Amino acid sequence: MKKRMLGVLLCVSLTAAMLAGCGSKKTEPETEAPAAGEEASSESDMEYVKGKGTLVVGITDFEPMDYKDADGSWIGFDADMAKAFAESLGVEAEFVEIDWDNKVMELDGKTIDCVWNGMTLTPEVTSAMECSKAYCNNAQVVIVPADQADQYQDKESLGDLSFAVEAGSAGEAEVQALGADFTPVKAQSDALLEVKSGTSDAAVIDSLMAAAMVGEGTGYADLTYTVQLNSEEYGVGFRKGSDLAAALNDFFAASYEDGTMVQCAETYGVQAALIEQ
Repeated sequence: MKKRMLGVLLCVSLTAAMLAGCGSKKTEPETEAPAAGEEASSESDMEYVKGKGTLVVGITDFEPMDYKDADGSWIGFDADMAKAFAESLGVEAEFVEIDWDNKVMELDGKTIDCVWNGMTLTPEVTSAMECSKAYCNNAQVVIVPADQADQYQDKESLGDLSFAVEAGSAGEAEVQALGADFTPVKAQSDALLEVKSGTSDAAVIDSLMAAAMVGEGTGYADLTYTVQLNSEEYGVGFRKGSDLAAALNDFFAASYEDGTMVQCAETYGVQAALIEQ
């Protein structure tokens, strides 16, 4: 009888010890998890970029803002300014070609840190991103074969044309406003190819790109631009709430004041479009 009672007491003691042990293990993650979560949420965008050592810039092939030189390196007014801004943060600029229609998704998913590619500051853009101040003036212009230009000198003459436009761009919005037929393409350079090949009657692209890529002495000497559809301004977009936008505004102001921004603009022929900072 004494042996049986002793066995029961031992079992009860062991069970209690096991339950106490399980209880202590169960509470450890609960005390650690909130602290880890608080640390992650308190990290600013600038701290995030500095921590990984790169500023990942979302772009498309868009001369004279972002395009490749003979060695395959990204150059252009936007590319050079992005490199200089990254250097001011103590990090390196890394360029990633994106689908322009997915730019907000790329930002929010942190596959890129900013959109810096002659981006028009539309209400849709400014509501979805933390944007810098405007730094360049621009417009959307119609591109047609040079030998047909005299037929298309105002908006009323454009109604029967089929357009090629970059998907998700300000050019697409202008063509939609016209009520014209259009084909969305990946980049503005693709829209020019559509017109040159004859698969589209016309394209709508940025005036800064048109000045650099269309007309005499360019790769599209047989094309020209005619009607200006709007006027707009460029800005750089970051994740909503990002502190990098304010840092870029300060960088723009300092670069404009010391002349480096103007010098960079002159290198790529966009000085007339530059907005005083």
